[in-house]
Amino acid sequence: MSKLLTRITAASLISASLVALAPLSSAQAAEFTIRLGHLWPAVAGPHKNLIQPWADKIEAESGGRIAVEVYPSGTLAKPPAQYDAVKSGIMDATATVQGYSANRFPLTQIVELPGVAKNAVNGSCILQSLLDENLISSEYEDTKPIFLYTHGPGLLHTKDKLIKVPSDLSALRIRRPTTVVAELLTELNAQPVGMPAPGSYPAMQRGVIDGVAFPWEAMASFRLNELANTHTEVGGLYTLSFIVTMNKNTYNALPADLQAVIDNNSGLEWAEKAGKVFDALDDVGKQQAIDAGHTIYTIEGGVNNPDWKPLLDKASSTYIDALEKNGLPAKQIYQRAKTLSESCPS
Repeated sequence: MSKLLTRITAASLISASLVALAPLSSAQAAEFTIRLGHLWPAVAGPHKNLIQPWADKIEAESGGRIAVEVYPSGTLAKPPAQYDAVKSGIMDATATVQGYSANRFPLTQIVELPGVAKNAVNGSCILQSLLDENLISSEYEDTKPIFLYTHGPGLLHTKDKLIKVPSDLSALRIRRPTTVVAELLTELNAQPVGMPAPGSYPAMQRGVIDGVAFPWEAMASFRLNELANTHTEVGGLYTLSFIVTMNKNTYNALPADLQAVIDNNSGLEWAEKAGKVFDALDDVGKQQAIDAGHTIYTIEGGVNNPDWKPLLDKASSTYIDALEKNGLPAKQIYQRAKTLSESCPS
């Protein structure tokens, strides 16, 4: 009996060792390794439902010749530095927010303005189409864009303070993701506080901020539904632009057949896949708040509500006019984005 147990134990240890070594063997077998970093926790929907599936597809379609190592939670570079980390080669690829690099992607961020995107699928189609039409491609000459996308509608989330009209935001410190959203919040009487999404939970927990501007997805991804219990939906308030992009040297080092694997998992198809993921995750985040008994208030007419529209229109005009004064074709791109919003799926 003891000899049998010894054999079973030995076999189990060998099996466990093989399992433990499997990822290492796979990485050793790969001809090229892509280190992809992003800002979401490993347990969050964007990592599990978008970034990791993309990585797995690249590995599968390359026959294992490309290994994609995914580093969540800003492991290789903090969120504001991720784009530059890819540009410089610290990381090979990233999924990040363009607006974390302030004033670097001003034409891209036109999609963030009120009333442009209807949801994540719609916004992602708009944004990728603007790139494919070379209207914003000049902003991405230092990396190799894989696909662009947006999250769903941005909302206002606070603790014990329900927002019904803009004046309710007076003096409230609201986390904002980008300078574009900061301008909106300033026009709405709030005090915008800039920080990447992962910093929102500790900031709200410590009372540094009174609320956040987030889509429903992020309320679940970054656990903010644990802290905020009142939510205001202003339809079309804003959306946020994201990019999955690669270091140019990393891409150029691949042989043509492996470049084709990357190319075949780029562009509009993946942009719209990303949009579908984020729209579905919005449902998850909202249901989480409903199940917790939170107060959810919907502004009738969204951005066209008479209490909100003049202020939001002013913020949009201010942003577009500033870009035009700097010689950028903001009006043209804004109008094209609005046209695409009607023709893109939603």
